[in-house]
Amino acid sequence: MTTAPLSTRPGRIGLARVREIIGTPEPVMRQKVLDRLDDHCRLFIAHSPFCTIASADLTGRTDCSPRGDHPGFVRVLDDRTLLIPDRPGNQLADTFTNITENPGVGLLFLVPGYAETLRVNGRAYPTDDPDLLPMLESRGRPAKLATVVEVDEAYLHCAKAIIRSGLWEDEPRELAAQLPSGGTIAAAHFGIAGLTAALLDDDLADDYRHNL
Repeated sequence: MTTAPLSTRPGRIGLARVREIIGTPEPVMRQKVLDRLDDHCRLFIAHSPFCTIASADLTGRTDCSPRGDHPGFVRVLDDRTLLIPDRPGNQLADTFTNITENPGVGLLFLVPGYAETLRVNGRAYPTDDPDLLPMLESRGRPAKLATVVEVDEAYLHCAKAIIRSGLWEDEPRELAAQLPSGGTIAAAHFGIAGLTAALLDDDLADDYRHNL
């Protein structure tokens, strides 16, 4: 089945109509957008064990990738620079591929139990600088690569999305029990004969134990 181009799909509206519906922000809202990391931003990042990084290549192909480790795994080098370690993963290198073509990135930091989130936008590039990588060691393993982010914007995002989702409450955690295992989903996606859910669940468990 052929998918219609976005420009021809019914129901598409422009920004003027969007603004007509949601309105425009009060001038004070724009004042919260900082051009650097202040002490509050630094403290938030130091307590965050998880963030996402969004990027896009020159064609507009987009990606949003999770990053996680001990709280403060993303290092603040100064008020305009962040350093994100690369950890063992699927080796697709989507983020690195994108930022070598288009440096623009958007980060979202979360702290478990804290309702607000921290958004950081800027420009990024990969590095293997031997002066930087040693500070990113985790579980006895040094980082082999890292992402440097030059900060253009940083601001606290309100808690409404977290509150609506109940993300930090106990009840939503029960949703996980309603999903098939990671191996089951991976087996369906790979579609390789003989590669069963049980095998993949065992492989994933072993990888999580030994290759974080």
